[in-house]
Amino acid sequence: MRKFTLIAVLIFAVQIGIAQDMDLSVKWDKTTMVSKSTATLQVVGNPMLRRGASMHDGSFGALKDLGADYVRYVPWFPYPKLAVAELEPPTATTTSWDFSLIDPMTIDFLEATKGHSIIMNFSTIPQWMFKTDKKIPYPADPNEVGWGYGGGTQFRDPTMKELIGYYERLISWYTKGGFTDELGKYHKSGYHYEFQYWEVLNEPDLEHNFTPEMYTKVYDAMYTAIHKVSPKTKIVGLGLAYEKPYWFEYFLNPKHHKPGIPLEVISYHCYANANDGQKFDAYEYTLFDKADLFLEKVSFIESIRKRLSPKTKTDINELGTFVSNAMRAQPITQEYWNLSASVYAYFFIELTRQGIDYIGESQLVGFPTQYPDVSMINYTNSKPNARFWVLKLIKDNIHAGDNLVETGIGNNGNGDVHAQGFVSSAGSKKVLILNKRNKSITIKLPAGFAGAKVSTIDAASGDNAAIESTVKGGSIELKPFAVSLIVLEK
Repeated sequence: MRKFTLIAVLIFAVQIGIAQDMDLSVKWDKTTMVSKSTATLQVVGNPMLRRGASMHDGSFGALKDLGADYVRYVPWFPYPKLAVAELEPPTATTTSWDFSLIDPMTIDFLEATKGHSIIMNFSTIPQWMFKTDKKIPYPADPNEVGWGYGGGTQFRDPTMKELIGYYERLISWYTKGGFTDELGKYHKSGYHYEFQYWEVLNEPDLEHNFTPEMYTKVYDAMYTAIHKVSPKTKIVGLGLAYEKPYWFEYFLNPKHHKPGIPLEVISYHCYANANDGQKFDAYEYTLFDKADLFLEKVSFIESIRKRLSPKTKTDINELGTFVSNAMRAQPITQEYWNLSASVYAYFFIELTRQGIDYIGESQLVGFPTQYPDVSMINYTNSKPNARFWVLKLIKDNIHAGDNLVETGIGNNGNGDVHAQGFVSSAGSKKVLILNKRNKSITIKLPAGFAGAKVSTIDAASGDNAAIESTVKGGSIELKPFAVSLIVLEK
């Protein structure tokens, strides 16, 4: 019989998925940087968040229990009646202002996040404000998706007074108790909420194909208008779908803005997607590879920001993963939710290392036909899934102001495991560690970890909070796509 060499055996072991032990190293006294980052999420308005919908109670209950800051709220254009408060243009005798379908979901969001900072973004501009060849219809049923409610790249009112007036009134509805419409009639709401942040539009590079020049004009006009209504509100700009350098070069240059318009926060998005037709066996490589490509772009964008507008903060407020179209048509498996949760933990570590201020997972609720693969709530039972629980694990334990310390994975880690050690201002020591692969991996821990508490989210935890355990024997096992937080007593 042919004898295998040691090298051949090792290669064979890797090919069949037999994991090799890996060594974690942490130098608690070697601080590499101080974190500026906060873990958070976005909430996209859709029918499942309406009162009476099957996912409503579980979703808003989870959001309230999470207690996150900088939560982004986006009523979005595919559901015009849930997102646009003036669906028809005013006439000489009538206006169409109507918040009856918008308020319940919005108020539930505002109440669930009470006491925490929020980023509001009513991103959908009334379609009638754009020049189009014909009127753009919208579904009569508020629960019916209307992907056609879009189009138009030029405002019918080039002065943007219509646009500004719409948003001044909308914000006044929620912060000033009401507003006076175009015909002089007062509409009373009785609401007096505070908006800490307002983001100007969503993915303008896609939704109306704005140029950086056009968007910058809109941003400046909106900044001035919003501050007339809510002077303390900080404004977030861009919200880009893609990381196009020329957008950042233009928008972040103060010379392109009106005098006195600050650039407080910029935002943009990333979805690490599977290739069309790809089988799940390859996802663990594709999703992390695409995450790495995005991280390279972040580094370049950060160089632009630091050069042009170093005081501007960054909110990467849509981070998620997509399955292939074929997989989306089938029930999504537990393995995918754990993989996606692991990708978010990876994003959090790497974006924290790059000094990103707000790291937002997308999104609270998705469901079949409406991006089910990014949901943080299981749409079959309305319980938080692994993506939610990983966010909560990070949000509850790792904060801006924590020290990042020198951390590594040795003994041929091969990028299968990723880890970062943190020391809090109170002196507690923590390690966030994740398994990028669909196999179990044993991690040998340094001296001093005996008795440490471990919180783990993996297939065994399912739609439940992290499983708690204690380090025994000098090692821990990371099941496929597991995310663990190791906490040492001070």
